[in-house]
Amino acid sequence: MRGPEPVHARSPVLGRPVVRATGKVFCMPTVITWQEIALRLILTVLAGGLLGMERSRTGHFAGLRTTLLVALAASVSMIQMNLLIPTNGKPHDSYAVMDLMRLPLGILTGVGFIGAGAIIRKKNEMIVGVTTAATMWFATIVGLCLGGGQKILGVVAAVLGFLVLWGLRRFENRIENYQTAALSLTIAEDRMTAERLREQLVKAKFHVKSLSVAHRVSEHHKKFDCDVRWPSSEGGPAVPKLLAELEQLPGIIELTWKAISSAPS
Repeated sequence: MRGPEPVHARSPVLGRPVVRATGKVFCMPTVITWQEIALRLILTVLAGGLLGMERSRTGHFAGLRTTLLVALAASVSMIQMNLLIPTNGKPHDSYAVMDLMRLPLGILTGVGFIGAGAIIRKKNEMIVGVTTAATMWFATIVGLCLGGGQKILGVVAAVLGFLVLWGLRRFENRIENYQTAALSLTIAEDRMTAERLREQLVKAKFHVKSLSVAHRVSEHHKKFDCDVRWPSSEGGPAVPKLLAELEQLPGIIELTWKAISSAPS
């Protein structure tokens, strides 16, 4: 059975079509009271605090204050747009056109720059801060919803975001993922070959991404540098048992292990 057909009317303030479905008008109210503004801001503080608290608890730089400010900025911009709705469009005595949607769109663009600054690429392909940037972007969307009067949608989104950040962290740590590291081995020249080292790494379930050898004839030793990749479900960079075996090799001079991958952020 088909539902009721939508009835098209015109907004008395904007003069634009408004779609009515099942007796409800889906449009932003043109007049809001200070009580409504206070309610939107309070919900924004609670939602931003919920998301920011999780980031602060896990020791991230963009924590409670940063996330809360981002959410508040988005909410205030939507409240400001709501207050300016009567001025939307082109006045009959002016050539200027007021496009209120540019205000929240500008907020999203600005948060994009903040998010880019939160992402850091360290040496050896290590990238951190992606989840923090996504959290700030998500907090902006929640602030836009609450500031625009979509209180139920904003509250539900904030709760879902918190569950994703907090609840899925433990599940993500249990998922088998690949970690990467840089291995440097200095050993006497007659004690190790590149083929033998590769075979030993493959036997320990390592995937050798690159392998280079420097033969220092005058010092009678070789230096092997390789990038390795291996599956792990421990949730962060860990020192594998293979290092203990390599340390026991005869003629070893120096062994360096540097983890590249990072724990879930």
